[in-house]
Amino acid sequence: MSKIKFGVFPAKNQGAKRKEMVFAPNPLSLSVTEPAFESWLRDSGYLEILDQRTTDLNRLPAATKPSNSAAAAAASDSAVPSISPDGVFFISQIVSGIWTLLSLFTFSPFSKLATDDFSGETPSWTLAFFGSAESYSFPSSPSQARLRVHENVKRFARNYASLIVLFLACSLYQLPVALLGLISCLALWDAFKFSGDRWGLDKYPIFRQTLIRIAQCVTAIILFISNVQMAIFCALGVSYAVMILHASFRKLTPAKQLDVRGGYKKTARR
Repeated sequence: MSKIKFGVFPAKNQGAKRKEMVFAPNPLSLSVTEPAFESWLRDSGYLEILDQRTTDLNRLPAATKPSNSAAAAAASDSAVPSISPDGVFFISQIVSGIWTLLSLFTFSPFSKLATDDFSGETPSWTLAFFGSAESYSFPSSPSQARLRVHENVKRFARNYASLIVLFLACSLYQLPVALLGLISCLALWDAFKFSGDRWGLDKYPIFRQTLIRIAQCVTAIILFISNVQMAIFCALGVSYAVMILHASFRKLTPAKQLDVRGGYKKTARR
């Protein structure tokens, strides 16, 4: 695990002929772990600066491309056919974009997600979650896409959970048999709980365990026949695709923004 050290100063009384700067240890120096440093960057708003800086740096080759292509075009007047510099640049951009999209499936977007991210208020759907057209850009590198996904999943965890429930409801609506099977399973277990409390099945543990096993088998049969697993698989697949694309294309914005409403400034919570 990488560490960042602060509070290290140049050593005094070093020879003037030495070319390299020598640093003496400082008793006040601090060693900060990478997760703690990223947390400090997140709270201070510097992750957004890093995201914008990465985007700007990757735009520099595109800005310098016309001058390079003009010089190369002047030197390529031979009869041998070759790919123009514009074509090479275009192909490289396509390959880079495809590699960036494929890199989204090489890591877990939930690796930095914690239970505390589901507590608190849900971010605004219009201002925070969707934002404006300027709030989106294609990730310029796999590292930038990873940074965006990890941070946006933490920030919009409650929004993504609501989308999963919405997509599941839509899938069940498109498959009424699956919806009926799910309702039947819920009704079965509710009736089992009610009957157990009324008849006092806790006094007969062996009989109660036998009924539980029978109810589980009946539930599995109902879910398989009604094709509930297909509805859940479609909902989870669509939800994951929407989440990973939104989190990678959504630019990082400051966690605490000033929201002007009705002439007053309010600090929006995460």
